[in-house]
Amino acid sequence: MLVLNTLPERGRPLDAIDASMLGPSGADAARRWIETQAERPETPLYELGALAAELGVTRLYVKDEGRRLGLGSFKALGGAYAVACLVLEEASRRLGRTLCFTELASPAVTTVASSMTVACATDGNHGRSVAQGASRVGAKAAIFVHSGVSDERVAAIARFGAGIIRVEGNYDDSVARAAEIAEERGWIVVSDTSWPGYERIPSLVMQGYTLMVREALGRLPEPPTHVFLQSGVGGFAAAVAGHMALMLGDRCPTIVVVDPARAACLVESAKAGRPVKLDQGEPTVMAMLECYEPSLVAWRILSRVADAFIAVDEIDALDAMNRLARPAGDDPAIVSGESGGAGLAGLVVAMRSVDMRRHLALGAGSRVLVINTEGATDPALYRTLVGLDPDDVRSAGSAG
Repeated sequence: MLVLNTLPERGRPLDAIDASMLGPSGADAARRWIETQAERPETPLYELGALAAELGVTRLYVKDEGRRLGLGSFKALGGAYAVACLVLEEASRRLGRTLCFTELASPAVTTVASSMTVACATDGNHGRSVAQGASRVGAKAAIFVHSGVSDERVAAIARFGAGIIRVEGNYDDSVARAAEIAEERGWIVVSDTSWPGYERIPSLVMQGYTLMVREALGRLPEPPTHVFLQSGVGGFAAAVAGHMALMLGDRCPTIVVVDPARAACLVESAKAGRPVKLDQGEPTVMAMLECYEPSLVAWRILSRVADAFIAVDEIDALDAMNRLARPAGDDPAIVSGESGGAGLAGLVVAMRSVDMRRHLALGAGSRVLVINTEGATDPALYRTLVGLDPDDVRSAGSAG
């Protein structure tokens, strides 16, 4: 299913607050934070020539976030960054002077941080980032996980010392519960989705994501013509698309947002012309994208800069995982989790359809960028779905 963006908002400039968060000054702030982190190497950008030829495009690039900051997901850039910003803001307020990221480890700041508790709901990856960010600055973290989050992902969060709070239901239920309990206890919600009256902190999370876009643009020989971006609540897609629109202007690529068919809240919102909340249905294997209501900030941005929205099926996600793990020709092997290859799945689906290719002007002259947003954050599930051990795939990728 392809839905073209025919909304009246399309092409309108971003609001000043969104442009500030996702533009050069916002990206510079995120860069200053990453420079204080011990594990800050860029994640790799691969060109997959054999797969590009197979699909019928000129160039295919994959930005691989599978080892970002030791967490295995692009989310490492969002929650942890927002936590650091919030701690610095509170410390600056209490100490009466403006502090910078290099002072995060100072005794004065850690004393302030120790009195703070941050909370969030998660499908797994965002909670790990918030928990890691809190542990690094000395704050406490309370992470709300719904019944669909695997025990392995919960354990990966808990190892940072975060308190785990189980919630019956889905991701949206855990978001509501986190907001309710945080309000009662005076905790700070660090969410990657937004709702009326709660936008600034999710915007900080998105600001952290601009780091990977800046890295990719710095490595590409020329801007891509098309970018396929997977979406849950839409924060990742909006951050990438918004930053590209601001930095590239008229050279901005065609932006295609990719939803799981079983949780296609962005696709349905594009069809309706407004944010739509879906009823929960059958779970999707793309667990990190299983969200039924878009972030309001993300929707505001995507309604202006996205060109199209596409839904992919379960088999499409599994096919993308396997294509990346078992590459053709000299392409490197890439470990991609169930949600990580959804952008690639969107490209594959689009290339199978004559109408989609025509509507997107996608074909032999296209230079496509996709982002592998996660590695095997649940290795046992990865082995079941792909039939390979993620360590063996990584070894093959390094050899390639």
